[in-house]
Amino acid sequence: MAPSPPPAAASDAQYAQQFLNTALSQRGPSALPYAEDVKWLIRNHLVALADAFPSLHPRAALFTHNDGRAAHLLQADGTIPITHAGAVYNLPAVLWLPEPYPRAPPLVFLSPTRDMLIKPHHPLVDRSGLVAGAPYLRSWVFPSSNLLDLARSLSHLFSLDPPLFSRSTPPNPLPAAPSSTSSMHPAPSPRPHSEYASRPYRFPASPQLAARPPSTEDPTEVFRLNAIAKLVDMAYADAAALGAARAAEVVALSAVQAELRGRAESVDGGVRRIAEEMEALERRLQDVTMATDVIEAWVAENRKGAADDLDSETEGAIQPADVLSRQMLDCTAADRALEDAIYALDRGIQEGSVPFDGYLRSVRALAREQFFQRVLRTKVEQQQAQVARMAARAPPQYLS
Repeated sequence: MAPSPPPAAASDAQYAQQFLNTALSQRGPSALPYAEDVKWLIRNHLVALADAFPSLHPRAALFTHNDGRAAHLLQADGTIPITHAGAVYNLPAVLWLPEPYPRAPPLVFLSPTRDMLIKPHHPLVDRSGLVAGAPYLRSWVFPSSNLLDLARSLSHLFSLDPPLFSRSTPPNPLPAAPSSTSSMHPAPSPRPHSEYASRPYRFPASPQLAARPPSTEDPTEVFRLNAIAKLVDMAYADAAALGAARAAEVVALSAVQAELRGRAESVDGGVRRIAEEMEALERRLQDVTMATDVIEAWVAENRKGAADDLDSETEGAIQPADVLSRQMLDCTAADRALEDAIYALDRGIQEGSVPFDGYLRSVRALAREQFFQRVLRTKVEQQQAQVARMAARAPPQYLS
């Protein structure tokens, strides 16, 4: 654990930066219990606070929780200046940074000296000195909230209603507040009066503990101060609500941005694959075009000879065995052709494309021709049967 800087050098901002760099860079058992991703933000918060409020010094000290756990935590120890009734006062205070800071607000305690008391029933400070009712603490939003704005807010609010006042009796030691009266309350240590105040503490007496003198305050001034306090509270509440809404929008937009980036990468990958596929298809198209040209040239060169050979082969593919077989083939072909012609005329008369009288004349002529062809085919069949019987009765020597 890094040692706390001496009081003589605590006001030096450069020394405070060096102390914070050393304390937050510790590793192992001596490391401070803060998340690594927010240590730089914690350093910036404390440095900015020390620059604006030189009376608040960054330190590292032992903090005891209500459940008995002890941890070394960072704190800003010193005084917060306020202005009340035209005079400047310094309130002794300690700003502890708990383990979840800055995602959780700090713990602010007032540490009055022996000749000071905490104002009873103060709206912002309880009996133990814990500042629990400050609007800035209630509306703490990560990562926009910070220690500097908190100190300025407390200085302004305490200027309107100081939480401490001087004793009217000889100073007596104040009893230590029990740890159960506030959340995460550190054990206060007695401090000499000269460590905090640049001038003697002369806070106004509390109306609850001191006799009221004849009222000399202007009601208009009292109303003005109350109105200012109310407006400040409303402004902090509005700022907190607006900050929370903006933080939610930032989170949503960050998620959308991450999704769009992922989709952009997918689209880029798809475009690259499509471009590669187009190049491959273009090369394949060129190869197919060249092969097509070669095949077309070969077909054009060999088409004429192949057509002539095909015609001759078709004509000589079927050869009748004798004259009767040729005559039978011709009769059968003519009969099938006439049958197809009559069928075509039937389709035409059904569709109305052939006149009825023309249909009758054509069918009569075709049927007549088909009759002659079938009669001729019957006679050829008889002749073939007769030739077959004669061949069957002939001696074997004539058949050879």
